[in-house]
Amino acid sequence: MKDNLSTVFLNRQYMISKDFEIYYYKDYNFRNVEKHSHNYYEFYFFLEGDVTMFYADSSHRMKYGDMVIIPPGMQHYVQVHNPAASYRRVVFWITKSFLAKLQVHSDEFLYLTGKADNGGFVWHFKEVSFNTVQRKVFQVIEEIYSDRFGRRTAVALGINELLLFLNRTVYESLHPEKYGKNGDNLRQSLIRYIEEHINEDLRLDTLSELFYVSKYHISHIFKDQMGISLHQYIIKKRLAMCKDALVNGKKPSEVCEKSGFSDYSVFYRAFVKEYGSSPKNMIRQDF
Repeated sequence: MKDNLSTVFLNRQYMISKDFEIYYYKDYNFRNVEKHSHNYYEFYFFLEGDVTMFYADSSHRMKYGDMVIIPPGMQHYVQVHNPAASYRRVVFWITKSFLAKLQVHSDEFLYLTGKADNGGFVWHFKEVSFNTVQRKVFQVIEEIYSDRFGRRTAVALGINELLLFLNRTVYESLHPEKYGKNGDNLRQSLIRYIEEHINEDLRLDTLSELFYVSKYHISHIFKDQMGISLHQYIIKKRLAMCKDALVNGKKPSEVCEKSGFSDYSVFYRAFVKEYGSSPKNMIRQDF
C-alpha cells in the first residue's frame, strides 16, 4: 500500500463511473462532511483514526476492521473526534445497476446489500480476515492506477472477488449451523475454524476433541479432498495470512507472533521456502 494509491479527498458525493468507484483516503486535519446521501451503495472500511459514523437513526464509534454499508438514499456522515490524528479509510461505491448485472450470475453477490437495505449494516472483521480484505482492495486500486494489458478485466474480476469474499465471510459467520461434521461439511467447518483461530493450537489432537471425530477421519478428509495433509494446509494458510499482513505494513516479528508459529526461525524458513523471499521483502512502506 503505497502513497501513490491514496486519493486527495474531495467533497464530491456523486459517482463519475456508471458501475463502481473505489478510493483509499489518508487525511490529517480532516474537516467533517455534512450529512448527505447517495443513489448508490457505499462500503466504508475503517483503517485508522478517531471517528464516529452516523447513519439513519444510528451511530457507531469506528474501530480498525469495521465495515459499514450505507444503502441508497440513507442520510449519513462521519464525525472526526481528533482531527490531528491520521484518518485512513477505504470507500467503495457501487450502483444498483451493476449489482443487477452480478445478480444474473448469482444472488449471493447481493446478500450484504440486501441486509443494508433494512437500515444500514455494520460488521467487524477479525484481523486475519481484514488483512485479506485490504489485500483485495489494494490489488484493485493498483490495477486502476496501472496501464497493464488487461487492466479493465483485472479490475472487474477484482471487484467481483472482493464482493464475493465480503458476502461469504459475513454469511458463513452468521450461519455456523450450516457446517456439520461429516464429509464436505466437516472439511468446511475445519477450514473456517482454522481461519478464525490461525494463531492458536491447531494440532490434530486438539481439532479431534473440538469436532468430536477421530484424528484418522480428519486426516483422511484433508488428504482425500484437499490433496495435502492437515499440517501442510495449516502451514500454507498461516503463511498466506502472514503475507497479507506484511503487504499491509505489519512487521515480520508481529506477524510471526500472531500467526501461531512456534518461533521466528521456524516462520522465516517456512516463508522463504514458500515464497522464495524473506518476510521483510514483502513489506510495503506505510502510507
